[in-house]
Parts: sequence; structure tokens; C-alpha cells
Amino acid sequence: MNRIGFIGLGTMGLPMATNLLKKGYHLTVYNRTKQKSDPLQELGAKIVNSPKDVAAACDVVFTILTADAAVEEVMLGEQGILQGVHAGLIVVDCSTVSPTTSKKIAQVLQPLGVEVLDAPVTGSEPQAIAGVLTFMVGGKHEIYERCLPLFDAMGQKAYHMGNHGAGSYTKLANNTMAAINLLSFSESLVMAVKAGINPDLFTQVVSGGGARSGMADNKAQKIIHRDFQPNFSTALMNKDLGLAINLANELQIPVPVLSTVKEMLKISISNGYGNEDVCSVIKCYEQWAGVEVHEL
Repeated sequence: MNRIGFIGLGTMGLPMATNLLKKGYHLTVYNRTKQKSDPLQELGAKIVNSPKDVAAACDVVFTILTADAAVEEVMLGEQGILQGVHAGLIVVDCSTVSPTTSKKIAQVLQPLGVEVLDAPVTGSEPQAIAGVLTFMVGGKHEIYERCLPLFDAMGQKAYHMGNHGAGSYTKLANNTMAAINLLSFSESLVMAVKAGINPDLFTQVVSGGGARSGMADNKAQKIIHRDFQPNFSTALMNKDLGLAINLANELQIPVPVLSTVKEMLKISISNGYGNEDVCSVIKCYEQWAGVEVHEL
């Protein structure tokens, strides 16, 4: 399994593909905007003109795309992976999509002798660059085990969560928790600053106690230094929470906190922060409180 394909060279895909190249894998890549492939071509990747061409040339194909429609087009479209499949091919989708989409792709491709994993990741651009992502994987356990060296090339951990769709279920629950944690940190940080507390000191206190969270650890310095360049955009998180609410409806479970967080992200987007990092939601709280969180 040395012939690896990669489709989708955005914020996450480009560093993930770069890490595969650095670990010595032969890479064939496709991206709709071809210029994004240039850095990989300089490192030795082969650039092709369609997902079909990637599938035909590779043993394993990774995809990471922004939404369900894009994944279905790349997988099943006229020039999609479906048109270039061959027996023994493994397709690993790292996108955050509906579990229904993950299951559909497996149902279409498996009868053709293709194995499929849904393997979304935790982490954003810095973790992708550093190669410390965590993969949550749905599909056959033996295929997961065969792909472990590839997961190790791009991340620090991989977990087999169950059958097809299990990775996507896990990712939506994970992102629900992450978004709730971010909003709780944002509210608390603005409260502390409004009361005259140093935001750096507040963050240090939070990091040592029961209120600690990964979002506080990852986003505090971006907020304090007014760095809202997107590692993970508000618009993408809003999309993911929409999928999570759809899942909650399917499972018939109430999600009052998730619903409130989703509305907050919609407010943030309406204020023009959709293409900024998701931590820019704090600017809504700052406007309401009449304060700005910044370095002292």
C-alpha cells in the first residue's frame, strides 16, 4: 500500500498530504483548484485531473472535503472515484459529513470490491501541520488495521469506533462538545475581563481546574492576541452543528445546549465572522458587554 491518493487540499488536506509525502509515500493528488497542488508537486506528488484518475492509480485514496454534496460528487460523480475503482482499492473519507452519507458511499462501493472507511479527525490546521491528529474510524476492523501506518503518518492516535458511519457519528458528538466548550469559555472570559481580571491569568487558572477544556487551551491565545485567522472557520463549525442537530432529531434526543450554541454561531456569521476562526464568536459577547479581550 505505497501508492496513496489524496483528494481535497484545503486547510486540513494540504498538511495531511504533505506529511504522507514526508514519510516516503508515493502520492497522487487531485484538487478542484489546481494551484493548491503546486506545493505537493514540488515535493514529488503526481497531479492528475480528476478523482477518477486518482482512484485508478492508487491502492488507498484519502478524501477530506467541506460538505456532504462535495463528498458525494467526488465519490460518485461522473468523474468521481466510482469511475476509477478497481478490486482491492481502499477509500478513506476524513470529511465531517452525515453518517447517512458515509453509509451510502460504503453501500455503493463495497459491491465493486472496494473497502471504505469513514475516518474524520479531531484537531485543526496546527495539529494537521504537526501530524498529531486523532482519527475516529468506522468500517471493517481489518481494513482499519491495514491503514494504521497511514493514520500514524498523519496523526498521533486512531480509534476503531465500529461499523460504517461510526466515525461520522463520533465526530458529530465530538464537535458538539467542542463547540459547547468554546462558548462556555467565551462567556466566562468576557465575564472575567468585564470584572477587571487579566485574561492571561484567568486562562492559567482555568487550565488547572475542572473548567479546563481543549478549546480553552487551543483558542485562548488566539483570542487574547486578536488572531482570528481561521484554523477552523465559524461557517464550517456551523455546518457541522447543523449535521449534529439533524442527528439528534433522527435519534429523537433533546439537545437544548447544542441548539443555543448553534444559534450563537448563526449570530456570529450574521455579524460577518463566518470566514474567521470559530473563536471569533467571542466578538459577539464583547459587543454586548462593551469590552474587548486583549493582551495586557
